[in-house]
Amino acid sequence: MKKSLTCIVCPNGCRLEIDVQSHEVSGNKCPRGIAFAINEMTNPKRSITTTVRTTLSEYPVISVRTDGDIAKDKIMDLIHLLKDVVVTEYLPIKTIIVHNVFGTDVNVITTANMQKGDKCL
Repeated sequence: MKKSLTCIVCPNGCRLEIDVQSHEVSGNKCPRGIAFAINEMTNPKRSITTTVRTTLSEYPVISVRTDGDIAKDKIMDLIHLLKDVVVTEYLPIKTIIVHNVFGTDVNVITTANMQKGDKCL
């Protein structure tokens, strides 16, 4: 049995076919497609970008992202966890606001500089 995937590793967007049992991959234009397809079948992961609330009038929310990939089946758990996170101080970009998400060594970090007096766009 084969499964079709679109590779998201590089801009080529190769249409891949992977044999579910043997993990043999075809359709890739570069070696990264093979690794992507196998990872998608065995342990799919994604990086997450979202926002969290703050108590700061200039920044009702601040954008955040994971600094690595987490298992796809943990995405909703992370979103639920971040619903309870509230930033209460001005933070520079890349500040860790959640350490070691689910024991993965992946952190949630800010993606913008927060400075008093700025207006969040």
